Amino acid sequence: MYPDLSYFLHAIFGTPPDNWASIFKTFGLFLVLAILGSAYLLYIELKRKAQEGLFKPEKVKVEENKPATMWDLISNAVFGFILGFKLIYIVQHFAEFQMDAADVVLSLKGSWLGGILGAAFFAGFRYWESQRHKKKALKIYTKDVYPHHLIGDITIIAAVAGVIGAKIFDVLEHLPDFFEDPLGTLLSGGGLAIYGGLIFGFFSVVWYLRRKKIPVIHVMDAVAPALIIGYGIGRLGCQFSGDGDWGIVAAAQPGWWFLPHWLWAFDYPHHVLNTLRTDPVPSIPIEGCTWEYCMKLSKPVYPTPIYETFMAFAIGGILWALRKRLQVIPGMLFFLYLILNGIERFFIEKIRVNIKYSNFGIEYTQAELIAVGLVLLGIAGCVVLWRKRKKL
Repeated sequence: MYPDLSYFLHAIFGTPPDNWASIFKTFGLFLVLAILGSAYLLYIELKRKAQEGLFKPEKVKVEENKPATMWDLISNAVFGFILGFKLIYIVQHFAEFQMDAADVVLSLKGSWLGGILGAAFFAGFRYWESQRHKKKALKIYTKDVYPHHLIGDITIIAAVAGVIGAKIFDVLEHLPDFFEDPLGTLLSGGGLAIYGGLIFGFFSVVWYLRRKKIPVIHVMDAVAPALIIGYGIGRLGCQFSGDGDWGIVAAAQPGWWFLPHWLWAFDYPHHVLNTLRTDPVPSIPIEGCTWEYCMKLSKPVYPTPIYETFMAFAIGGILWALRKRLQVIPGMLFFLYLILNGIERFFIEKIRVNIKYSNFGIEYTQAELIAVGLVLLGIAGCVVLWRKRKKL
């Protein structure tokens, strides 16, 4: 396993682990790749739909060489303060940052001198830039803006809302931990529930699209393949870092299995949790290991993150292949995504470690419950759209 970049570099080049590269956590790197990958696919689809006339452009007023406003200077100063406040502290306490980057970044720790210098530099630079452009004539014109031109805003809104939603859903699933240490739980870099992220991200982007008067239904279809591919990339982060999203103890490998053994059962050596115990499968020390991450599972488990990656990419391929054919029924592709996503997650939960609830004699996980809801919503949406289409 590669809990951080230093372990990956060790595997490739033989460099010692736990060096400066350890500040780049594997899960975080794959999360960034998932966001960028999804954004790129969404951009391609939105641009294609715009070229086919499914989106009308918004006329936006542009002012070039406009002098800096007081808000420009204040916002740049605030950004500069935060950047300097954290960066100088990180440089001065690199060992602490190396051990737990999220704890340092999300805490109130920082350098006041660095913050003041950062605020002065960014505000000063914005003022100097404004004065330099002041000599040029003010140019005012309008330009056409399509949804794919707003991909940066859409991505940021989805990412921020997604992280907040994922954290909230994880807190709801681990309320005893939250009540024991509320601030520590909320500011922790770990603990993210994927469905919470998808739900919060979806409704936040819908709100933004409505404000911009962009047809939501066409964007929903465009984002369907992007979401599931991004999900698959994110699960690679879970697999390579060993973040605990693995399966139950694996059964004996059957004789018909022809793939590598680790795809059937894996003990996640050097997993990022790095604890003596990861219920319900205990961890044990790796004999002779002197590195920072020296734990592995005592019993091999099903590597469910890699299974989900394969299934997510397969679903993404299906949706991508059908995106033009189903375009005649706007929304159908998105509801098909809900069905396939829900089916995939429901069945993977059967061999995955997760907290179980029990009501009316039925045991289920939070993800199973949401997965069933997605399937039902997807089926209902497809039926409604199909009937509406037949009436036309």
